[in-house]
Amino acid sequence: MENLSKYMTQNKTKRISLNSKNTLQVAKDIIYAGGVIIYPTDTLYGFGVDARNESAINKLNKIKNRIGPLSVIAPDIKTVLKWAKVSPKDWKLVKKKLIGPTTIILPIKENIVSSLILGQDGSLGIRIPKHSFGPDLSNKLGFPITTTSVNRTNNKPLNDPDDIIREFNGEFDLLIENGILPESKGSTIYKLEKSKLTIIRK
Repeated sequence: MENLSKYMTQNKTKRISLNSKNTLQVAKDIIYAGGVIIYPTDTLYGFGVDARNESAINKLNKIKNRIGPLSVIAPDIKTVLKWAKVSPKDWKLVKKKLIGPTTIILPIKENIVSSLILGQDGSLGIRIPKHSFGPDLSNKLGFPITTTSVNRTNNKPLNDPDDIIREFNGEFDLLIENGILPESKGSTIYKLEKSKLTIIRK
């Protein structure tokens, strides 16, 4: 693993361009080390940590000033099918909606993620953004990473890297910059219930 001292510090967040040669590897190493990254998606910038690592999740919750369920990024549809407890009939319904600016809350198998980020019914929100970075990172890691908007709870999500640094500098480890993203409310959230997809948030 690369020496991460120049990226993980106590008092200053590092910034790296999405298009830099080693961005994916640096992000992977920081996630493995229990760090917190911010990365672009097809809707918003998102906070990412190892979705299995309770220490990293607690660190993220402290930054966000929240506790409760978190969604994750999956690398592809086949992987979601391996994670979820979904009937073949329901899977056909889910698969149509899964890719793009959507999150689908599904019943999940054990030991995929920490119980800290699951719903009370053992469900998990899953995304496959059209922006390739999150899925590529999850694929490289071999496990899911969290995705949650870059803001303090109840505040507006931040879509400008400079604003992100002003608000959170030193509280996380790495910002993957992809310019100022268009304003967005985030993904549409569905929940699979009784073989139907119910809209939780538009």
